[in-house]
Amino acid sequence: MLHGTSRGPLRLSLSRQELALIGITAIWGSTFLVVREAMTVSGPFFFVGLRFLSAGVISVLVFHRALRGLSWKEVGAGAAIGLSICLGYGGQTVGLQTISSSMSAFITALYVPLVPLIQWAVFRRAPKAMTWIGVGLAFVGLVLIAGPSALSFSLGPGEIVTMIATIPIAAEVILIGLFAGRYDVVRVTVVQLFAAGLFSLSLMPATGETVPEFSWLWLVPAVGLGAASCLIQATMNWAQKSVSPTNATIIYAGEPVWGGVVGRIAGERLPALALLGAAFIVVGVIVSDLKPKRRDGTIEEDDFRGEPASASSATPAAEPATAAPAEAGRRPSVLGDGTSESDAAPARP
Repeated sequence: MLHGTSRGPLRLSLSRQELALIGITAIWGSTFLVVREAMTVSGPFFFVGLRFLSAGVISVLVFHRALRGLSWKEVGAGAAIGLSICLGYGGQTVGLQTISSSMSAFITALYVPLVPLIQWAVFRRAPKAMTWIGVGLAFVGLVLIAGPSALSFSLGPGEIVTMIATIPIAAEVILIGLFAGRYDVVRVTVVQLFAAGLFSLSLMPATGETVPEFSWLWLVPAVGLGAASCLIQATMNWAQKSVSPTNATIIYAGEPVWGGVVGRIAGERLPALALLGAAFIVVGVIVSDLKPKRRDGTIEEDDFRGEPASASSATPAAEPATAAPAEAGRRPSVLGDGTSESDAAPARP
């Protein structure tokens, strides 16, 4: 974070939670090429369903002991987040079948300003001024990455579905921030992974999707990305206990930047406009963490965070500083000490 000090107005000090979010955003963005290849042999909801069921199975194998004492409230919280994941990922993937990646990235970027607006409307917590500036910079950056071609479009089925998908994408970030400090992170993560997979598979009949012919091109990516999703979702649940949904969203906006880096390594060339957009996003992340001192000398705090877990709702597994697997989906060594180890049309595959 950037905080005010007695020696000067501001200093740079990103928390380990913010660094962890930057790390999983890099993983997130690097998976786009894999998802795009898998979509040539699989339908969107089948692939998303298999991916998250794989993530759920992996999380159970690693953290099965933490599931003791699972409550219905934790099931409800995980199911709500899982449904948001299903509708967000699934809707965007459906849109990618008829619109370009740049168009999808441009439309999906709407979730960046949506998060603080929904947060303000629902929770009556107005984001601080620097957060609004950071959101604006990140949104402009995403638009620049999408490119000029994305600015001229008609509202066809693909565009409409992608636009609707930005609502559950924003809801996912907000719900994670809401539940992160109230319930056991491990148990909620396991439930949300299974819920996202089951909801996605249940939507296949409604969309006319069928089980594809067997291919290693969808099986290997689904299982591999399942492991990545397990890590990503658990890290989000852990980190957003102390990082506000709006600030987390600005960090997530860097996803297409990392996707562009991986694409460049794979031989793709980034246009100058995309590089400028990446710079806007980086500046947005920094600006959103500016915390000027108030007149009374205190530091302006984040706009929203999950409430601290009560003694009755939190288990030792949910305490980052004391538990062995403190958070689900991540390796025990990461969870135990709380340090970070560190999908998408260029935004969320």
